[in-house]
Amino acid sequence: MKNIPLRSVFAVLLLCILALPAFSQSENKFRVLSYYSGPPDPLESYDVTKMTHIIFCFGRLSGNNFKIRSARDTATIKKMVSLKSKNPDLKVLISLGGWGGCQTCSDVFATKVGRKEFAQSIKEVYDYFKVDGLDLDWEYPTVSGFPGHKYSPGDKKNFTKLVNELRKLGDNYELSFAAGASKRYLDSAVQWKKVMKKVDYVNLMTYDMSGAGSKITAHHTGLYSTPQQPRSGDFTVKYLINLGIPAEKIVLGGAFYGKIFENVENVNNGLYQPGKYKNTVNYKNVDIELSADSGWVSHWDDIAKAPFLYNPTKKQFFTYDDKHSIELKTKYVVDNKLGGIMYWHLGQDVLKDGLLYTIDRVKKTHHIINDNLRAKEQ
Repeated sequence: MKNIPLRSVFAVLLLCILALPAFSQSENKFRVLSYYSGPPDPLESYDVTKMTHIIFCFGRLSGNNFKIRSARDTATIKKMVSLKSKNPDLKVLISLGGWGGCQTCSDVFATKVGRKEFAQSIKEVYDYFKVDGLDLDWEYPTVSGFPGHKYSPGDKKNFTKLVNELRKLGDNYELSFAAGASKRYLDSAVQWKKVMKKVDYVNLMTYDMSGAGSKITAHHTGLYSTPQQPRSGDFTVKYLINLGIPAEKIVLGGAFYGKIFENVENVNNGLYQPGKYKNTVNYKNVDIELSADSGWVSHWDDIAKAPFLYNPTKKQFFTYDDKHSIELKTKYVVDNKLGGIMYWHLGQDVLKDGLLYTIDRVKKTHHIINDNLRAKEQ
């Protein structure tokens, strides 16, 4: 065996020692938030060591109070809390609302009594379940959301007042909210600077940017804007940063599901063509339901950094996130020093070597690369 100079060994050891703290500190700032809607038992099958947060979806309003709607939901929250035995650092959050889940939010949160009673009911839930915080999924203050749900201009200030009331429960509880990615929402729904001073982070729903109301096919969760589609994850992030919102409080969203459009002609492989929204397909079912054997052809948009499938025989188009696009989103979060990545939702992923695994792998390896580059620059 060739002799290695002792000073070389010491040099390597020193580099390893110096690199470890930087890696640990950077990685620990990276949140991986798993929204979950479903029964408790499947949670045992997911690797909770690869996430920092898991969010129960969803509680609703009953009068002015937060309500867990069923015994199954109670069991799901208890199961989430029990997962701390596998990951002691795991944060468990409850959430309010969701799509179709905030019918009375505008009225309840318009009054001081409503906001105070809601906050008190949240505290009771905290004490009973021993969870770590709340995520507000009011879809949406000020702008239209679920058909028939009330919204009003006063929602904007009332949302700020609601956040202020909830923050009185203590800084030891995490407080976040899910934000829409439409320009209309960004411009009108939130008093951004006031709200972001009080919450720990905002979860950007940078998906559903194409869907049921769309008459032209497009990416529903593209990372970058294109000439044909100005909305994107990058657009939403930069909008908030330009307002002065700290990057470390911004969490980028990924989609563990995709959307099919039908009646799409074979032009540009179906992208940016007239079409009709059909339905969604979970990521875990893509290889089964949209296989190459059944005529689906894979394509990549190198501007949006987004995958899509097209079936020329069926004249159907599919927009989604895959491992490559999730890898690039995760790198984007690291490179731009954002607060982390979240996704809707955990139950749509494959159990092993899926999108969650991709996030975990990239956040670790890309942090090491970035930390080493910064060390060289210094």
